[in-house]
Amino acid sequence: MTRRYFGTDGIRGTVGESPITVDFMLKLGWATGRVLARKEGRTRVLIGKDTRISGYMFESALEAGLSAAGVDVILLGPMPTPGIAYLTRTFRADAGIVISASHNPFEDNGIKFFSAKGAKLADDVEARIEAMIDEPLTTVVPSALGKARRIDDADGRYIEYCKSTIPDRVSLHGLRMVIDCAHGATYHIAPSVLQELGAEVSVIGASPNGLNINDKVGSTHPEALREAVLEQSADLGIAFDGDGDRVLMVDAGGRLIDGDDMLYLIARDRHTRGELGGGVVGTVMSNFGLAVALEKLGIPFERAKVGDRHVIERLVANGWQLGGESSGHIVCGHIQTTGDGIVSALQVLAIMVREERSLADLLGDLEKAPQTLVNVRLTPGTSAKELVASPEISRAVTELEEELGNEGRVLLRASGTEPLIRVMVEGRSHLDVEGLAHRLASKVETLLA
Repeated sequence: MTRRYFGTDGIRGTVGESPITVDFMLKLGWATGRVLARKEGRTRVLIGKDTRISGYMFESALEAGLSAAGVDVILLGPMPTPGIAYLTRTFRADAGIVISASHNPFEDNGIKFFSAKGAKLADDVEARIEAMIDEPLTTVVPSALGKARRIDDADGRYIEYCKSTIPDRVSLHGLRMVIDCAHGATYHIAPSVLQELGAEVSVIGASPNGLNINDKVGSTHPEALREAVLEQSADLGIAFDGDGDRVLMVDAGGRLIDGDDMLYLIARDRHTRGELGGGVVGTVMSNFGLAVALEKLGIPFERAKVGDRHVIERLVANGWQLGGESSGHIVCGHIQTTGDGIVSALQVLAIMVREERSLADLLGDLEKAPQTLVNVRLTPGTSAKELVASPEISRAVTELEEELGNEGRVLLRASGTEPLIRVMVEGRSHLDVEGLAHRLASKVETLLA
């Protein structure tokens, strides 16, 4: 399907620039309402958002568009993306809408959709919404206009759900941790979940002002968390991204624990207890060491394209339950329908409690290959896909692959969420993967110039 607006993770861009404008959001809300409208009964759609200042504006525009289409709206306010997926199911709504640009800076915003089952919208539904956007906006008769109401206890409902994802007998009492909420949607959720489970919690990145989401905090900037963990001699640290679907951790020694590490721990634990239910789906960015470690355990491993949509597609196709990305987007399909940072962190914490071992000890037998990722920011008007496919870049990649032989691998791809080209080089420990990655990135930058 050729997409004009929808990308791999909804619609995203810079606020005030097409399509992230008020008039587009009004039309998008109306088009969504028209496509989802039931033949009988009232149609209901949930709207939640992260903490960006533009969220107020787009929330109102979407609400107006849905109302004009005759759809009732339930407003959740600031809420992690996975929380909106969960509440969409429990409210028996026809869809959920998330206003968020995830890990991007506050100048960006976007829209994600969930189906009535809390899963990504099907491609054909997205296609129908895009087609409806081209139609003239018409308003239903006044008696059929949609109504809106705000749910005041949405936070509490999701907090209780998160706590229910680990056994009642598991207590976090005695664990001292630092939580970084990225000044985002988890700021009023994650601390309560972990404190109510018994942990001693210190919180950073939990003072959103609409402008500071992901600003030098959160999973995209774990340096702040690492510093706080070391300063406070904490047992561990947990960092979420702006909308709470990603999570990274830091062990007591300040070592970063990424999505590959967490996937390994959860997979090994569930495999040992006979509850894994198949294999594990990673992505082309997943570390070679993860694949080797899972193979040693007899756990099948498959790589998907980057993006939780692609991971979930492969999980469904294989009938598996566990997958994720090294960025910390973990899908625990036996619990949630989408990536959930809080739920994923709780699964790891439960393993620590059951085995009475530290993060560093639990990961002692996972040997990861050195890997370096370099982001090259694109100049305005540059097509990332065309640049990646250009003869000059293709030749540079081929030359580096020949240089690495069977001791490493190269990945060059256009980001689906930001104007970036991501350059990744991975290889055996004796290789200078950082130098090689920067060398290839420099060639990309030269071509851009």
